[in-house]
Amino acid sequence: MSAPPPVQTPPGPSAPGHGAHGGWAPVAGHGAPPTGATVTAPRGGLARLRAALAKYGRVLWWGHSFYALGLGIFVVLFAAKGFAHARFLTITLAAVWLILILFFRLFGSGAAQQVEGKGAKVRFFVMTYVLKNMYQGMLFFLLPFYWRSVTFDSSNRWFMLALGLCAALSTLDVVFDRMLMRWKTAASVFYFFTLFACLNLVVPALLPNLRAALTLAIAAAVSALAFWTMHVPLRLLGRPAGATLLVGWTLASLAGAWYGRTVVPPVAMNLRSAAVGPKLLDDGRLAIEVSSIHSSLVHELFAVTDVFTPGGKGERLIHEWRHEGELVQRSTDVDPHPQGLWDTVRLRSQIASDALPASTVGAWTVDVLTDDDQLVGRAHFTVIE
Repeated sequence: MSAPPPVQTPPGPSAPGHGAHGGWAPVAGHGAPPTGATVTAPRGGLARLRAALAKYGRVLWWGHSFYALGLGIFVVLFAAKGFAHARFLTITLAAVWLILILFFRLFGSGAAQQVEGKGAKVRFFVMTYVLKNMYQGMLFFLLPFYWRSVTFDSSNRWFMLALGLCAALSTLDVVFDRMLMRWKTAASVFYFFTLFACLNLVVPALLPNLRAALTLAIAAAVSALAFWTMHVPLRLLGRPAGATLLVGWTLASLAGAWYGRTVVPPVAMNLRSAAVGPKLLDDGRLAIEVSSIHSSLVHELFAVTDVFTPGGKGERLIHEWRHEGELVQRSTDVDPHPQGLWDTVRLRSQIASDALPASTVGAWTVDVLTDDDQLVGRAHFTVIE
């Protein structure tokens, strides 16, 4: 006689080791929390710091941008102390060039840019931070010199505005990191412009008594070579095609600098004072300085201008008299004399009665130009009826 089968009791919902539908469930004390317990991840100081950065990261970056702007203002005040400090820009320019080349070789450009891993992110942050500070130092150092050299009712104001825009962009971390440092072309164009603007100031500081046009040529050639090295490996120079492209690119930069010279202020020269009057004293000063004069008193006119030339006196300067924008006289004999300090020269010119137009009424200007037509400064006056 066989034994009866054992009685099987279905597991209840409270049976340990079983789920509500008969499946196996973790047992308390063996990997599952007790009923009603709350799972909390361990949170240390580093975790809280990461959470704060994730939440307020954008605010912190903008805060740093304002800090950079304040630093730039400090550099402007420092630059105003003297022209001699300009030569130290050469060190920063060389360092930025080397870091930019290394940066894009490490991380790539555009959509192919790779910043993966903790080490790469740290290197990316450090390099962009160093570059931003270097750019801010250079660009804000340039601003006071170009501000004094620019003539805002002429075409060279656009160069000054572009320089100010670059200085502002260098303080915006989000724009700098996500745009300028993402694309090699954008970064190299930004550097090309900064280098060209810096060299226009640095070259006269290192090599005084050069003509402004020659300074432009040196700045354009060096900037072209620096731009080239960011895009083309040096090994290609050994090939005819590479050498031809390099020469062509450099010549194009020189041509652009020459034909666009009127847009570039001849930094660091600037007009300290300028005045026009109907009579000149024996010591070379004006008897009367006028901004407005009646036509009945206009028999001959004199212009006296003081030009600050910290880069030496290698430039030949001229006066151009214009009436309602039309050229009346180009005075090449401006009788230059040292004035006050060694770095200031006084220029004088005269427009005789027989050179005056039939009607002198209207707006007049006297432009101080280099011999290559770069505008140093402008004096305004009006003849009324």
